[in-house]
Amino acid sequence: MRTEVNIPIAGFKDVYAVADVEQALAELPAGANDALRSTYEKMIKAGGTRLTVKPSSVPAMDPLYDELPNFHEALDDIKRQLALAVSGADALELTPMLLLGDPGIGKTHFGKRVAKLLSTGFGFISMSSMTAGWVLSGSSSQWKNAKPGKVFDTFLNGQYANPLMMVDEIDKAGGDGQYDPLGALYTLLEHDTATHFVDEFVEVPIDASNVMWIATANEGARIPEPILNRMNVYHIEPPDRDGAMRIAQSIYAEIRGSHDWGKHFPEELTDGVLDKLADYAPREMRRVIIAALGNAKLAERDEVRDSDIEDPRGVKKSRIGF
Repeated sequence: MRTEVNIPIAGFKDVYAVADVEQALAELPAGANDALRSTYEKMIKAGGTRLTVKPSSVPAMDPLYDELPNFHEALDDIKRQLALAVSGADALELTPMLLLGDPGIGKTHFGKRVAKLLSTGFGFISMSSMTAGWVLSGSSSQWKNAKPGKVFDTFLNGQYANPLMMVDEIDKAGGDGQYDPLGALYTLLEHDTATHFVDEFVEVPIDASNVMWIATANEGARIPEPILNRMNVYHIEPPDRDGAMRIAQSIYAEIRGSHDWGKHFPEELTDGVLDKLADYAPREMRRVIIAALGNAKLAERDEVRDSDIEDPRGVKKSRIGF
């Protein structure tokens, strides 16, 4: 049975005090970092108030269960917490979530789809190539090329007090011996301490307590235990063959719907095409589908055929998880 259609109710919350920013700006010395001065001015202009998302009903999640067949446990967790949010007057909150699984099985796609489901903002942080603590919490304005961290930036340039932040490949965060890339999470993943989170660049406290966190990793053993203890952990298995075909259809529908040229193609792929796409991991499906659509157009067709499916790199694929 389908759940009701979601109609978000937007409230308001102050994520920082403009008076604090005005005071910080007034106290800046003449030779202060120009980027910091500009950031303070932007904060004042934008104001400290942001929208908070609260669903009026549990959103329809059946399509998401179909689209993400290997994420049912994690979706069940979100559905339970949505039911609690609907029953009260509080803004939507989610317990931080960690998705463990092999590369390319759709973990990042899951986070983006959940943000869309919740109708809130989305911030993305890739830890695979980051080596310094400032990625999350900013770097001191005394340093050359200093800038705010991703968390503050999402608030400054976004509309929501409870955005979904995705920390991708958290197990690949590399330290340089002096700064812990995950250090800020000890504060940010705890509701009470997150209410006064201070970005090292801005040095004005912000209330990040309503941020909804989803992290991804390949190996849980490389993540500090205090971080694991702050999150609900889900082990994501590769989809079975039927699930992979459904994922392929979902990705095709997304590509088709996000481009004007997509309207020329049918809504559904054939079973033969889906069966060939099921040989690919979800991460690879997007580029393979786009290549197939291009092949169809070059052949002056408005439908994808089995022969259009080819690996652009010319690599023969082995089946995943079947």
